[in-house]
Amino acid sequence: MRITQLLFCLIFIFAMLREATAQKISLRKDTLAKEIRVFIASKLFTSFCYSDTLTKPILYPVYDADGTTITRGFPFQPRPGEPTDHPHHQGIWFNYENVNGIDFWNNSYAIPAAKKNLYGSIKTESISTATQSKAAVISYTASWNDINKQALLKENTTLKFSAKNNIRIIDRTTTLKAVTDVTFNDTKDGLIAMRVAHELQIPVKGDTIANGNYISSEGKAGDSVWSTRAAWCMLYGKIGGHVTSIILFDQNKNPGYPTYWHARGYGLFAANPLGQKVFSNGKIALNLHLAKGESVTFRYRIVIATADKELSRDQIEQLSNF
Repeated sequence: MRITQLLFCLIFIFAMLREATAQKISLRKDTLAKEIRVFIASKLFTSFCYSDTLTKPILYPVYDADGTTITRGFPFQPRPGEPTDHPHHQGIWFNYENVNGIDFWNNSYAIPAAKKNLYGSIKTESISTATQSKAAVISYTASWNDINKQALLKENTTLKFSAKNNIRIIDRTTTLKAVTDVTFNDTKDGLIAMRVAHELQIPVKGDTIANGNYISSEGKAGDSVWSTRAAWCMLYGKIGGHVTSIILFDQNKNPGYPTYWHARGYGLFAANPLGQKVFSNGKIALNLHLAKGESVTFRYRIVIATADKELSRDQIEQLSNF
């Protein structure tokens, strides 16, 4: 009996250690490529990319716990049959369409030189990293610049990566400080966003690949989520032989909470608390203003879960505290 009990204990301890090892998070820097790769166990989760060729820092690509790519490949690694619209939709990003009239959202290699003066770019200036027992952290500072490299905003962002079983979590805290008086003019395109793989788009007639669907905390579903307010929104669909759920949480201390959802069936999944005029059909407007030296902070959580079905509302609520 004692031998049996001992064997059981050893098996249990081994299983626990194996589970702990499976969730270890590490960071690997590639200074030449200007990337920091995030690994969970030995699997790549995502990369923080800040190359000078980019118009903003991004997380790209992003994988779920089963190693399936959940972000669109285009424009960096296009895959057969996927859409090639909106080349500025790259991985997961954070920016805005109208800061003092400068468009940070739509900027990409596709903008002709004659119009580049209308667009801004976000350049990473410094980066620090840290690893903990159950998380890894990337902190960076960046400058939101106009075409003349004059800064409108200074950004301080912390990205915290954690994992539990089949769940991957990204917690983002971003503080924007005004270098000069700035106004985030009320507009549609912003603020935190991702462009998902073809499989996670909402299906349309003739598309045999897309099978995604949106559900919000307020009970809206599908295309009806767009322009509505909610504390969280989930996009889910079958991809790679399993169901992947992506939940984006708005924190109740954020400006404009609960956020409006700029969630499109073609694969753009975005939360925009600053575009209230367009989403409310002109009933309200925000036009967030920061005087020189003032700052504003935004906090978001992204959860990526794999299973045989989408996360339930109870499971989502359990993940909502951050």
